[in-house]
Amino acid sequence: MGYRVGVDIGGSFTDFAVLNEQTNQIHTLKVLSRPDQPGSEILTGLAQLEQRDGIAPRQIDYFTHGTTVGINAVIQRRGVKLALFATEGFCDVLELARLKIPHIHDLFSRRPEPLISRDQVFAIKERTDRNGAVLQDVDHDSVLAGIAGARAAGCQGIVVALLHSYRNRHNEAAVKAIINDQAPELLTSCSADIWPIIREYERTITATINAYVQPMVIHYLESFEHALNTMGVTPPPRITKSNGGVMGVEQAKSECVQMVLSGTASGVMGASFLASACGFDKILSLDIGGTSADVAVIIDGQVAQGNGEIIGDFPIYIPSVAVTSVGQGGGSLAWIDNQGVLHMGPDSAGSLPGPVCFQRGGTQPTATDAFAACGMIGHGDLGYNAVRVDVAAARAAWQPLAETLGIPVEETAETAIQLAISSMYSDTSGLLSRFGLDPREFWFLAFGGAGPMMGCFLARELNMKGVIVPPTPGVLSALGGLVADIRNDFIRTLYSDLDALLADKLATEAEALSLRARGWLSDQHGGAMPFTLHYSADMRYRGQSFEIEVMLEESWLAQANVSALHDAFDRQHKQLFGHCDASAPVQIINLRLVIASPTPKPTLNRLAVASGPVAVAQQTRAWIDGAEHQVDVVLRASLRAGHQLTGPVIIAQDDCTTCVPPHMQVLVDEFGNLLITPREAH
Repeated sequence: MGYRVGVDIGGSFTDFAVLNEQTNQIHTLKVLSRPDQPGSEILTGLAQLEQRDGIAPRQIDYFTHGTTVGINAVIQRRGVKLALFATEGFCDVLELARLKIPHIHDLFSRRPEPLISRDQVFAIKERTDRNGAVLQDVDHDSVLAGIAGARAAGCQGIVVALLHSYRNRHNEAAVKAIINDQAPELLTSCSADIWPIIREYERTITATINAYVQPMVIHYLESFEHALNTMGVTPPPRITKSNGGVMGVEQAKSECVQMVLSGTASGVMGASFLASACGFDKILSLDIGGTSADVAVIIDGQVAQGNGEIIGDFPIYIPSVAVTSVGQGGGSLAWIDNQGVLHMGPDSAGSLPGPVCFQRGGTQPTATDAFAACGMIGHGDLGYNAVRVDVAAARAAWQPLAETLGIPVEETAETAIQLAISSMYSDTSGLLSRFGLDPREFWFLAFGGAGPMMGCFLARELNMKGVIVPPTPGVLSALGGLVADIRNDFIRTLYSDLDALLADKLATEAEALSLRARGWLSDQHGGAMPFTLHYSADMRYRGQSFEIEVMLEESWLAQANVSALHDAFDRQHKQLFGHCDASAPVQIINLRLVIASPTPKPTLNRLAVASGPVAVAQQTRAWIDGAEHQVDVVLRASLRAGHQLTGPVIIAQDDCTTCVPPHMQVLVDEFGNLLITPREAH
């Protein structure tokens, strides 16, 4: 009997989901993360699984995990110091970006400081033209001067992003060879190796984020591998990718940007699987951990994909789940600025020291401490008994801020909660607008350690249909990694008119991508595996500045069916913008291919039907919506299908706490999900 293990390592907790391949049942576990000792949480979790459930490491035949180490580093700007080697005359690429302010309705909005400051950008004398012809070979002395400057600045890595390298990477490779020879201690990322796309800023910022997190990701992955070897887990681990698939560790080390949204994508894939299995057609996944709140769109079980997703202050231009990440989580720190204004985040307490109420050395209050101070959590242990919530410590931590603001502790803590919700509201509204969605038609599927705690308050502000809290919301991201398919993306920039000249090479380009994809699947995972191929193209009308992604039939490419490609683009353009022009010339900028190989999926258990009323474990007093309320505390384990509750109510379980405010009600469905809706809706 074998087991398939999915693990999600977050800033505060590490979650385990284990699939018994014989019974198709799921075991779950949650332990504290150890960013100070990466990999030790794996040792702890595997040891507990063996002790509690009899699952020995040698019985594990598939191991995958997602992590937020990359995204947390970018959000909190805690990556390594980098230098950028750019083509002479194009050194302002990160400063200029796209000349957009982050918030167009805020006249005081400022673009973020680049991850690489201008004094650490060095000009390389070389030139490749737009067709890929090398006009000037790399000047050796300019590279040496750049290396000397990078060393003098104390840089730990170098990003090489040269003009038109997506067409021909020869000069970038030459620069990297010189760096490897003269400064092998400096990790080097070439933009054309990371993601060879047209447009200099997009390619450069993607390579920059890759290099920014690479040293810590490599250290983390090596510690992770060592922990697995120590415990006797023999199958090579797989890492969840930003696109919702999985890849091998070696690819993850070199293409770190592909796993920046690893933990986030795991959660979205878990939400997608659950939504499909339970029959929910319109979902916004709401994954709130210790550092960030991540929201994604899921319609009919399909996760919205995108490019240019915003991570902290910056976009990354790789295929990924279309997700909005906000620097607000359960561990987000509260602080007061010089003008006496209260703020929340983006810095987080993580798991060490963690929220003050977790009694692990934290002294600065967090969002979790705000809920504890208001009396909404602290009615049972969390993290599968890993954490005991100290409400008195949380209140004491808020006291100095309350005195500074001149208001009671409860009001200070609730204001902090409202600030966090407001920040989430702003970015989630933007995501809904981007896809043209009506929030009244969508459920929030709330998970992560803080998702059920904060989900109802955000849903109420957005006027959502309701909130779904799955049976084990704290470990849904681990389940997502377990059910994620093996998947990879490939791209080829064509930048060509859709005409007879392109038709002659379409089949050749498509077949070349197919060969690369099948070779990758064989190299990464070995043996013959079933797979599917999905082609798409980034297309636009000639003269447009940007393009849209259009799904393609493989037969259109094999038969060079230009007319079918044109019609598909027109349909997509009309769907998005309400108009199209069948007579206008069209261009294909990029040809894309996704290869996917399916993995086994678990069967969901159905909950026994309720035979009696809801059992109230205790009653407490909680500060909600500016007033004190008497609140029932219910244990999740005591609930059965058909049970109904009326807010305000607190539902406690091993991996999280669900907080239901007044004027909302709860129904337990046949799968054990909590369906929380506004009371007025019934």
